[in-house]
Amino acid sequence: MDKGIVSRRKPRICMLTTRNFALNAWRCGFYDGQDVLLEVDDVDLIPLMPGKAYRLREAFQRDLIWHDFTRKAVSINMAYRPIRLAKEYDLFIAFVQQPRDLIHVPAVRGWKDYCRTSICWIEEFWATNIPKPESWISALSQFDYVAIGFKGTVKAASDALNRTCHWVPSAVDTIRFSPYPSPPGRVIDVYSIGPIWEGLHRNFLGMAAEKKLFYVFDTFHASDAQVKDHRQHRTMFADMAKRSRYFIVAPAKAYKPEETQGQIEVGMRYFEASSAGAVMLGQAPNCDSFKTMFDWPDAVIEVKPDGSDVTDVLSSLAAQPKRLVEISRRNAVEALLRHDWVYRWEKILRIAGLEPIPELFKRKERLENLSKMIESESSNS
Repeated sequence: MDKGIVSRRKPRICMLTTRNFALNAWRCGFYDGQDVLLEVDDVDLIPLMPGKAYRLREAFQRDLIWHDFTRKAVSINMAYRPIRLAKEYDLFIAFVQQPRDLIHVPAVRGWKDYCRTSICWIEEFWATNIPKPESWISALSQFDYVAIGFKGTVKAASDALNRTCHWVPSAVDTIRFSPYPSPPGRVIDVYSIGPIWEGLHRNFLGMAAEKKLFYVFDTFHASDAQVKDHRQHRTMFADMAKRSRYFIVAPAKAYKPEETQGQIEVGMRYFEASSAGAVMLGQAPNCDSFKTMFDWPDAVIEVKPDGSDVTDVLSSLAAQPKRLVEISRRNAVEALLRHDWVYRWEKILRIAGLEPIPELFKRKERLENLSKMIESESSNS
């Protein structure tokens, strides 16, 4: 079990994690999701550990899967130390970020004998990866239920598996990211994480050089970097976000069209930025999932990717301070009520046929109370 997490009753859920050795920055938001489940349910977190020649064996297996006509390579444990469960559980959760992470599951030997039911939740799964390779799809057949983070992939996966898959989008630890109840000053004018449109970036650099704004952005491939502690990293990131006036957003992998093949999805930045009460600046994804999840006014302030209109947009917004405050508060409130990990875990439990325990409702109540406090502050100002 993860340090600092104490189970209140006999754990009824078990879930694999790679947090003990895979500490890339891009994985840390995913570990936030695991932490929220640990808070709101009785969970044994099963730590996956690399075996001998781990990197070589893992790379070999991933490559083998793409050329494996038998569809069995994904079900062989090549890279990790084998794990045997020592007790029975109501639910086995394979919460993975990408289909390639399904090679983690075979490390747990005989898990079906110990778990009454199972669900696989794949956070990032592009439709273009179906059925290439078909092994990914065949590996999903071992689970009782399948959930997918990208809405545009659900039908394709359901058709390939000949069963119903469920849409469960990503989320954020909104309590960590919320600037309330004591909002700090917005001392960062523009905050950008990860890739950014080159034209927009050049314009921000120019304004920063003229000391017209404070622009914070990645100067190296930060998402691939190894962090020391995922919670400390997320806290630092959240502290930066809640001190930012504008947060740059773009559809998931908008900078890699060769991977998305025209599929438009909502990336993590929208959840993080809205939760931090930042004004989202960039592009609103033209897809059903965004229109469903971010359907409030001014959810995203649009600017062109080439940056040609960004100066005018920022000047117009600067002349409307009341509007900026309203956008910030509304983003923070909507995120608290809609995009915390607890709502996603509630749906996962419902799909798997488990009733939530009181801790889940306590977190929801905490989120609702914080949102009411923000709205009350708004009405009194």
